[in-house]
Amino acid sequence: MRIFVTGSTGFIGTELVEELIEAGHQVRGLTRSDAGEDQLRAAGAEVVRGSFTDSDLLRKEATGMDVVVHLAFNHDDFSRFAENGADEMKAIAALGSALEPGKLLVVTSGVGLTSGGPGHVRTESDPAQDSDMIPRKPEKAAQDVAQKGVNVAIVRLPQVHDTRKQGLVTYMTQIARAKGVSAYVGDGANRWAAAPLKDVAHLYRLAVEKTSSGLTVYNAVDEEGVSTKDIAEALGKGLKVPVVSIPPEKAGEHFTWFAHFASLDMPASSEWTRKTLGWKPTGPGLIEDLTNMQYS
Repeated sequence: MRIFVTGSTGFIGTELVEELIEAGHQVRGLTRSDAGEDQLRAAGAEVVRGSFTDSDLLRKEATGMDVVVHLAFNHDDFSRFAENGADEMKAIAALGSALEPGKLLVVTSGVGLTSGGPGHVRTESDPAQDSDMIPRKPEKAAQDVAQKGVNVAIVRLPQVHDTRKQGLVTYMTQIARAKGVSAYVGDGANRWAAAPLKDVAHLYRLAVEKTSSGLTVYNAVDEEGVSTKDIAEALGKGLKVPVVSIPPEKAGEHFTWFAHFASLDMPASSEWTRKTLGWKPTGPGLIEDLTNMQYS
């Protein structure tokens, strides 16, 4: 199949492009940099130079494709989170508008964007949150595309990890390093679902090859929930700093902008996804990757 991938040189995109090419697909990857061009060519992909905020470019590149996988998102500046979310929705709309009915758009979401209060294990059938407090709404844009006859697969990500990066845990590491203590909120019982990078990339390929019609949601979850206390303790060992509990009322003082995320309970199940796609994640677990990470 002819597949266009945004975010093709990012954390997940790098693994996915290699797996798609190894499986015999023709891949065009979007990149903004010379290094990205070199990386894509070395992997055997065609190069598209530009930004995912260029709607005209996205429409041009999606035209004639069998599949578009949208991975790009600006994670670099959380002070612009609302603007970044708006850019994401525009990109999804542009890509979807150029795909013919029956072709496939794969959209990236997150289990943390799924409805469910503390203690609720999120499933694929749970709707996305619809709140002004959460400006990132990729699933709403994806649903609009599906109504036009384009097949849509939504991949909800947990904390995707290897020994280099681990989603929100990476920010916990940065804060622990800066503060000299590895902290969690309250009793640290709130949980984050997790999955290894290579297993997540494989799930995307399965979604590309097996999604047949309509709108389908997949949860890319290996571990249903790892407690933030266990995460903080693993970081404390790696960084060789004390592990402390922060009272909820002082979370903002310690974690600043990250306090909201540090307090979230986001467990999730992938039972339906595993059965539907035949996805069998093989690990390692999040704590194992944190234990093996180079902290120096």
